[in-house]
Amino acid sequence: METAVELVGAALILSGFVLAQMGRLATSSMTYLVLNFFGATILAVTAAVDGDIGFLLLEGVWAAVSAYSIVGRKGG
Repeated sequence: METAVELVGAALILSGFVLAQMGRLATSSMTYLVLNFFGATILAVTAAVDGDIGFLLLEGVWAAVSAYSIVGRKGG
C-alpha cells in the first residue's frame, strides 16, 4: 500500500513537470503549484514514516515552497 501512495505522490509532481516542459502548464499556475504541493506532501509523509531524513528534507522543503507560492497567489 505504501508503494502505491508513493507512486501517486510521484505521479502528481511528475505530471506537473511534464506538462510544464511541454508548454501546456505554466510553472506559476495554480494547477502546477497544487500538483507539486500535494505530491511533495505525500512523499514527505512517507519519508517521515520510513525515517528517510534526506528525502524528508527534500520533499518537506518542496511542499513548503509550493504552499508559500499558493498562499502568495491567493493573496495577490
